[in-house]
Order: sequence, then structure tokens, then C-alpha cells
Amino acid sequence: MSKNQMAWLLIGLSVSLCWLASLCKVYYSSHSSSRTAFFTESKQKRNILLVIAHPDDESMFFSPTISYLTSKGHNLYVLCISTGNADGMGNTRKEELYQACAILKVPLHQIKVLDNPKLQDGFGKVWDHDLLAKIVEEEVASGTIDSILTFDSYGISGHCNHKDVHHGVRRFLNMSRRKVEAWELLSTNILRKYSGPVDIWFSIVYSMCWPSGQVHCLLNDDPSKSFQAMAQHMSQWVWFRKLFVSFSSYTYVNTLKRIA
Repeated sequence: MSKNQMAWLLIGLSVSLCWLASLCKVYYSSHSSSRTAFFTESKQKRNILLVIAHPDDESMFFSPTISYLTSKGHNLYVLCISTGNADGMGNTRKEELYQACAILKVPLHQIKVLDNPKLQDGFGKVWDHDLLAKIVEEEVASGTIDSILTFDSYGISGHCNHKDVHHGVRRFLNMSRRKVEAWELLSTNILRKYSGPVDIWFSIVYSMCWPSGQVHCLLNDDPSKSFQAMAQHMSQWVWFRKLFVSFSSYTYVNTLKRIA
């Protein structure tokens, strides 16, 4: 065996061991008593609103958070701003969202999908932040919501609709007199984004660098559930999304930061 072949073999073994160690950490953390204290400061169950842009956002990006919250018995509501009708499959994608949420144990009656002409899926489609803020205000009022989860200002993938959802929630927080706690899912650089479970170590260290209660790192207690949920989005379940879910760090860990 040549030196180059030996070097590549060692690199491959190192990467494999790192993945295995990371997966073991995910499994151990999900079965240990030392899990994060996110939303456990009191025995009262929260009413939490997850605001997303498209059907499949919940499975591709937020599944570790959803799994954590449902396992703790919190009431999770999903507000999907569009049907994802960019390719004319809005009705199909809406039904797929319901099926995915069933896998993620979110009750059907706690899911709402909008189809507003001014808030249609697509790159270059600018969404009105004031309109988004008004919609969030109505949902918070009707569901006695005390906490909101959404994208950060980059929106994980950089999709303009994701960014607009973030700014709409921000606009609501700035304008509303209601006391609502809000959290954003932090975007990472491309190396971390596609490092799979290995990113849990970076996420854990990052969360430790912030004052207590400002950033939480949530490990997925069952990564296979992310695959099962995303597989319900059959219209989107093409080869590159299968690779994304396999290698995306968002399948294994979510880092949430409190929105100031």
C-alpha cells in the first residue's frame, strides 16, 4: 500500500470514528438525566408557536427541537406561512406537512397552513413584514401562545422566504405589547452545516460560551424520525434532499438563541 493510500485510509477511519463517537453522544444524551434545561424552569407546559415558511421546513431544519418539545409534553403549534406552491404542488405539499407532523407527534388541529396571495413560495417573492407580524399577532392571541420559534436572519439556507419570516416575527416582537418569549434557529457555515452529527461538539461548545439561558443546544433523541418525517414529503423527497437529511447537522442538533 502506498503512502497516499495509507493517508486516505487513515483519514477515512478518522472521519468514521468521529461520526460514530458523535452518534454515541447523541444517543447517550437522549437517555441521560443531564439533558438541557430548555423550557424546564417551571412545571407549567408551554404553548409554543413554530413559524416556518414552507412545508418540509419542520422536518429538514427543526426536527431536533420538535422532538425535544413534544417529549417534554409542551403544546407545539405549527404556523406554515405558505403551501409551497412554487411548482404548482401546494395542495399536495400541505397534505404532506400533516403526515410529517404526525410522525413528529404534532396534533393535526395544532397545524395551520396559509395560502395568502401576498405570501407565495418562491425565490424573489418578497413577503410583507407588516403582514407577517399581523398574522403572528393573530396566532399568538388565538392560541394563548407564550413562546415563538423561527428562523434567524439568514434562514439556514439563505432562502428569502425564511429570512422574511424571521423579520416578520421581529416586527411583531417590536410592535406587540404582549410578553412573548422568542427563539431563533441559528445558521451555521457550510462546513458545519454538512458535518452531520459531528457538529454537535461545535454546537455544545458554542452554547457554553453564552450567558446561561441565552443559547440552548438541543440534540435529536431519534435522528431516524427526521428521515421518516421528511420521507412523508414525497414530492420533495428527491436524491439531493435525501443526502441533505443524511449529512445535515440540523438532523442531529439545533442551536436556539433567544431573540433580544
